[in-house]
Amino acid sequence: MKSGIVERVIEIPYRGSGPYCYTHSLAMLLGAEAPGPDVLETVTGSPFGMQLVGGTLPFFDAFGWDPDLGIGEALDALGWSAETTSEPDPDTAFARLAESLSDGPVLIGPVEMGHLRHQPGMTGPIGADHFLVALAADDESVTAHDPQGYPYARIPRADFAAAWLAETVAYGKPHTMRTRFVQHTVVSEEAAIVAALPRAIRRLSGETDTGLPPGTVGNGDAALALAARIEEGTDPELRGLLVHFVVRLGARRTNDAATCLRRVGHEAAAAVLTTQARLIGSLQYDLVVEDDARAAATLRTLAPTYEDLRRALTSS
Repeated sequence: MKSGIVERVIEIPYRGSGPYCYTHSLAMLLGAEAPGPDVLETVTGSPFGMQLVGGTLPFFDAFGWDPDLGIGEALDALGWSAETTSEPDPDTAFARLAESLSDGPVLIGPVEMGHLRHQPGMTGPIGADHFLVALAADDESVTAHDPQGYPYARIPRADFAAAWLAETVAYGKPHTMRTRFVQHTVVSEEAAIVAALPRAIRRLSGETDTGLPPGTVGNGDAALALAARIEEGTDPELRGLLVHFVVRLGARRTNDAATCLRRVGHEAAAAVLTTQARLIGSLQYDLVVEDDARAAATLRTLAPTYEDLRRALTSS
């Protein structure tokens, strides 16, 4: 017999660990002028949507979005610029890195996380992207702040080179780095949040700025497709991706976006984002204990909220 108690969830911003590698790396480069990670993550555009890349890889981020795009969009919204370079030749890339480090830290990425052997359990490529901040380099190693939780990590040059090549990362170019960060316009955090919303609306409407891998679907269609795939039988690789990375990141970034949108008066959109954060966050337990029927049902409940979010942003 049910008690009749109605669940009331307290809504507060989340603070704690999480895979915010490009956000924390960007914060390190912006220094004292950097907004909080909730604002940085929101102005990258990541929280506004969902995609199933190639019909197989699920991410709770905007349709057609990737972190490389997001860093550029965040800098633009915040009134900053940076020089981005990619170089196919590793020797030239390392020479450029050494030269750039004479002027200050360098934002590196994307890199293949599986080659970063200072992280326990990493023994080779796993198809996971990552970003870090290079602080020094010589013929033997690179020293970096790795936002995964490793300040001043010493990375042997061979490992760093393999990671920086980014052969197994689904986006980006080899040996990409960002230098010469300059604030050219003072932009308030609230103005930056508002500036990120037109792109969010376009992506929630199904528009993309780049080509997509065949079979990629977005937003509600992605949630429904992932629900069907989970019901058919979740393979260990997909389950591992979801429970170790995708769910925890998706729940955090949508919660952060809700907090930011409340700051700028978008109450209706913030309420939808909070609903999304609760639904995504609730997936963690069900997927870990393999209650796949419940996880699929949650994803089906999540699916229409992407159109709800688009409407709320458009009407605000």
